[in-house]
This record gives sequence, structure tokens and C-alpha cells, in this order.
Amino acid sequence: MSEKYKETDRMGDIICDDYRILQVISRFGLSLGFGDHTVGETCLAAGVDAPTFLAVVNFIRSNGRPVNLSDAVDAISLPALMNYLRRSHDYFVKFRLPAIRRKLIEAIDCSARNQIAFLILKFYDEFAAEVGRHMDYEDKHIHTYVNDLMAGAKTSPEVDIHKLSHQHHDNHAQIEKSLSELKSIIIKYYPNDSNAQLLNDVLIDLFMTEEDLFNHCHMEDTLFLEAVVRLEDERREQTGDESVRQEEQEADTAATDTLSDREKEVITCVVKGLSNKEIAEQLYISVNTVMTHRRNISRKLQIHSPAGLTIYAIVNGLINLEDVKL
Repeated sequence: MSEKYKETDRMGDIICDDYRILQVISRFGLSLGFGDHTVGETCLAAGVDAPTFLAVVNFIRSNGRPVNLSDAVDAISLPALMNYLRRSHDYFVKFRLPAIRRKLIEAIDCSARNQIAFLILKFYDEFAAEVGRHMDYEDKHIHTYVNDLMAGAKTSPEVDIHKLSHQHHDNHAQIEKSLSELKSIIIKYYPNDSNAQLLNDVLIDLFMTEEDLFNHCHMEDTLFLEAVVRLEDERREQTGDESVRQEEQEADTAATDTLSDREKEVITCVVKGLSNKEIAEQLYISVNTVMTHRRNISRKLQIHSPAGLTIYAIVNGLINLEDVKL
């Protein structure tokens, strides 16, 4: 098939081309039985935004590395993507993880005498609970914030989508680590028994779930976050005062390959452990301008973590080691 799926491709053909699309269709409210209908025809009949559907499946097909993130964000409907992400949460928490647990119980000896089996099940339950807590956090905090933003409601100035996203990015990393450890424990330490084939099947499910979760989390960290940042920018243009717009314009004009003096000041503040709000207060600029500077810094330096910025700041003489918050 072509490098990227298009609205004119037959829905049945793209599913046969990449089975992972089966994980996507139900989360968009699509059912099997497509006949020879194209992606565009199928989405239209089901009331699904076809460009958003294609952005998601092409994102997954590229293993979370879209050729052009900006183009992908241009194509999507944020409400449609939000609906897909919410359905994905329900899929993992209410269907996928409970189904794996049932197979795991059948595959291992859960009697009191088998301590390894008991600990494996306990580890799995902790992992599933961790996923549930994380997705509940996203629904209650991040999605609520974005819904308010889309509705044009006034959002709290204390809400920092970058801070929220960094927190749930850390949660993503912890989920991936927990699942990797679970697979490793089963492979290395569970003794072979009569249910070996069933346990192998559970492991295959875990590997597939790991890939599915990775794509889901990475989509939130990139495609979804970029779409939210754009929406924030649009809202600021509509409602922001002139001074804020001037600050952001100043920040945007600094978007060359060389760091501006202001960007160096922002790096110094980040390395000292200041929040976006604290940086804004110290430099007498808005929080939104701080975030614009931080995006420019990340783009120019290709450094996205405070630890990386700390090393950069020390090496380039922006800060002394004793001033670093460790």
C-alpha cells in the first residue's frame, strides 16, 4: 500500500495491511463489516472525523514517529481525538487488562503454596491499578482542562498544561517500566508447567499491550499535547491583552538558532528549580511567554529535560554548580 493511508483507501485493505488498526476502529466507534467501502465513506457513515482517524492510524503505522507532526496536528479535530483517547482509556482499564488477568489466573498456579505465582499476580494487579490511576488522572485533570479550553471557559491561571503533561509523561515512563519488569519476571522466574502454552499466550498479550500502550502514551505526549498548545495560543490571541501579545511576539522573534539573552535567563531559572509561574514573576513576563521561550529552547538545543539543561548551563557557564538545585 501507499506510504500513508488516505481517505480513498478501502478500510478492509488497510486493516489487512496493519492488524493494529483493529485496536483503533472500536475506539472511534467503528464496527466490522466494511465491505468495499473506503475510509472516507466508512467514517462519513459513522459520523467519525476521517482526517483524525487517518492521523491516528498513520501515527501508529509509523510507530509513533509521524513524518511531520505539524501537518498531522493541522489535520485533526481535537474533540475527535479527545473522544478517541477517552475510549482508549476505557478499553485498557475495563476490557484489555481485566481480560489478561483472567488468562493469567488460568495460566499460573495461584494456590497458596506457589509464592511465585502469587507475587506475579500481585505485581500484575499493582500494574493494572497504576494504569487505572494514571488514566483517571488524565480524564479528571488534563481532559477537563482541555474541555474547558475548547468551550471557551475561563481556565485557572494556575493550570500549566506543560507541568501537567510532564507529570503524566513521567507516569507513562513508570507504566512502561512496570510492564517491562512484569514480563521479565514471568520469563525468567516462573517455572515451566503444564500450562506453558497458555502462559506464553499471556506473554504475547503483554507484549502487544505494551506496544499499544506505548503508541497511546506517545500520541498523548506529542500529537495531543501539540494540539492543546495550539488551542491555548488561539485562545490567548482572542482574549489576551496587548502586553501579553507583545511579550509573546518578542519570544517568537527570538526563534532563531541562537539562544537569546532572555532564553539564557529562562534556562538559568529552570536549572535553579523554579516553576513556570516563579520564572514569570522573577523575569516580569507572563507564564505563557515563559512556555514559548521553553519551547524555543527545546527546539534550538534539542534538550527537553531539566537534567539536560543543567548540564548545558554548567558547560556553557550560565550557572555555577553550587547554584544548581539537585
